[in-house]
Amino acid sequence: MVAIRTMLGSRGRVIVCGMGKSGIIGRKVAATLASTGTRSFFMHPGEAYHGDLGMVSGDDTFIAISNSGETEEVVKLLPFLRDNGNFLIALTGDPNSTLAQASSCHLNVGVAEEACPLQLAPTSSTTAALAMGDAIAVALMDARGFQPEHFARFHPGGSLGRRLLSKVEHEMVTGNLPIVDAGDPAIIVLRAITESRLGLALVRGEVGWGIVTDGDLRRALERFGRDLFDHTAQDFMTQSPAQVAVGTRMEDALAKMERELISALLVFDGQELVGVLKK
Repeated sequence: MVAIRTMLGSRGRVIVCGMGKSGIIGRKVAATLASTGTRSFFMHPGEAYHGDLGMVSGDDTFIAISNSGETEEVVKLLPFLRDNGNFLIALTGDPNSTLAQASSCHLNVGVAEEACPLQLAPTSSTTAALAMGDAIAVALMDARGFQPEHFARFHPGGSLGRRLLSKVEHEMVTGNLPIVDAGDPAIIVLRAITESRLGLALVRGEVGWGIVTDGDLRRALERFGRDLFDHTAQDFMTQSPAQVAVGTRMEDALAKMERELISALLVFDGQELVGVLKK
């Protein structure tokens, strides 16, 4: 598609413009483009005509949305865009309209009729324009090889950003870890689990680490019954618990926990235990 090739090869930005309901669709299209790797912003046609055109460089691609192709506020921008050398993509429902005829590339988003029973409120037409805008964004993503980590970079506040951008050291618990020794009695282990509120205790052995979770305690109680408190941590701990190294992405750590059906990981910096990551 000519429009996609032009945007891919452009050094400028994509500016989306529309009036009324088309403007609302345009804002969404601009936001989707921006969040998927295409430098883009929305420009209100009225504000553009009263000075905001100063933000438009000749390298920018202009997307104008108008179902009729005759929206006055948008059509009034055509002389400037032509003189400025902008590549104009028109999304209209009429290939013979003023906007379509003046465009560098026309994308027909016409519909047979609106969903509105009075055929007055833009409904089907705005949906078609939105779908075309999303199609443009997806095509650009595919052409650029846009990956989840790129998306996360623009969405650091969301759950995806946490999973893909954060490292385990950003999320792990470090202070006052519930550490007991392998020879400590069960009552000490129970107290450590209760006081830590992590639902586990870390067991320090002579040659490595173990872990005792709430589940381990329940299974030990079923196994030993009233004799549980005659046993020590090494008798019912899980040996060689799952672990990750400092620098591991949260995405990989969470995937490991999901894969191994566990809710905690020990975090090591070399041979040193530095924290616990809870799901």
